[in-house]
Amino acid sequence: MQRGTQNGMVALIAVAVLVAGMGTTRAETLRLLTWGGYAPDEVVEMFEAETGIDVEVTKSNNEDMISKLRATGGSGFDLAQPSQDRVASAQVDHDIYKPMDLSKIDEDQIVTSMLQSTNDKTEVDGKVYSVPHVWGTSGLIVNTKLASGIKDYTDLCGPNLEDKVSYRLKRPTLIGFAFAMGMDPFAAYENPATYEAILAKVEEALIACKKNVKAYWTGGDALIALLRSGEAVAAMGWDAGGWKLNSENPDIVYIAPTSGALGWIDTFTLPRKTENEEAAYKWINFVMRPEVAAKITAAAGNFTASKGSEKFVEEKLQKQFAQSFNPVTLGEIKWYPPVPPGLEVMEGKVLDRIQAAKTN
Repeated sequence: MQRGTQNGMVALIAVAVLVAGMGTTRAETLRLLTWGGYAPDEVVEMFEAETGIDVEVTKSNNEDMISKLRATGGSGFDLAQPSQDRVASAQVDHDIYKPMDLSKIDEDQIVTSMLQSTNDKTEVDGKVYSVPHVWGTSGLIVNTKLASGIKDYTDLCGPNLEDKVSYRLKRPTLIGFAFAMGMDPFAAYENPATYEAILAKVEEALIACKKNVKAYWTGGDALIALLRSGEAVAAMGWDAGGWKLNSENPDIVYIAPTSGALGWIDTFTLPRKTENEEAAYKWINFVMRPEVAAKITAAAGNFTASKGSEKFVEEKLQKQFAQSFNPVTLGEIKWYPPVPPGLEVMEGKVLDRIQAAKTN
């Protein structure tokens, strides 16, 4: 073989090795699309040390996750974490996810009831698209020293709370008020006319309630600031925010409303064009270990569906959980079902009218 030919072959081999190496590097990176607090640095470092797989974390929310994956046809990430009520409809409308292989999930690590709920609510054409991860509720955060008698969402509209309450102009507020007014919005999901009639009653109530609203909060930090300063004495908010405030001020507590707290579960879901599916399953099984899941609870402020992880959570948070919930109120949680097409457009129009309405 001539020297030039030999040199050419060496160069080709070198290029092939380099390309193969680049492919291996990409394959050993997990691209995670998730919420803040769900992949804390400590947990990421533990996973990387154990598996040798790098983790790239992109923080997001439900709307942004769907938008990103829709724009790319389900590519760009290996694992996403949408809420369970946002999976089935997004899959039907946009085909951005792929079914889960449950044989690769260590189901013994997951609370059975939550696993079943997520499986049921994310099933499309007989295939399951998600398993549960972090869960929580929205209910009432009340400064008991400055406000009393608040047990349900509609109590925020009481006569002694003018300019002293806060909630979001988002669908959870519509849903919560509907339940507190004795209606069942989830049961009306498949009947647009009935749902529209429920929204009309809630719209009227929330317009009448505007005089009590100090501010419509748009982010958790804004809500915490309002309650911390005393500008707002009662609000509709997330349990984690309530427990955080309780740690600072024991007069502020998170209360499960008498009509039922609204429950959400953020899931693990595979984007349709994931490039490292095996790493995704490894991450799921790793973070659902009870002792690891407790670290995520510490970072996010919410409990996970990891069976037995509560034993590793700090005692203070365990006590706050027990103060907010008992077996009865836990059983009354209203878990969000999948959102049928068209409902969010209907809700958006209602929220716009509430925002635009003048205070009486």
